[in-house]
Amino acid sequence: MSDLKTRPNDASVEAFIDAVDHPRRREDARTLLELMQRVTGEKPVMWGPSIVGYGSYHYRYASGQEGDWPIAGFSPRKQNLSIYIMPGFEKYEGLLSRLGKHKTGKSCLYVNKLADVDMEVLEALVRAATTEMKRRYPC
Repeated sequence: MSDLKTRPNDASVEAFIDAVDHPRRREDARTLLELMQRVTGEKPVMWGPSIVGYGSYHYRYASGQEGDWPIAGFSPRKQNLSIYIMPGFEKYEGLLSRLGKHKTGKSCLYVNKLADVDMEVLEALVRAATTEMKRRYPC
């Protein structure tokens, strides 16, 4: 899930987004920045060099591996927007079926551009996932 380099830091989220090369991806990142802050109620923080994260939780696996990771986040990658939905997608099939064009990994939602998805459904998905993470990992 996280490696030793992916830690919260003091780098500027705005500067990171301003440096995104592709204009549409940069605008989409600004939209996600606002949406996720509003939905999570958390301020954006850079995690490592390329992830904008909101809040955090501490995990511990049965193997003994443990660490910290954002409750929600995103990264405007070269290939797509990676949106971190940390509980995974098992509980959210209904929302995903209405979302629009996307792909999923274990906890990543991949979107080429926000114009491909229903923003109300995306907001509902981020809200549900954030609520679930805060339930699982109360402060």
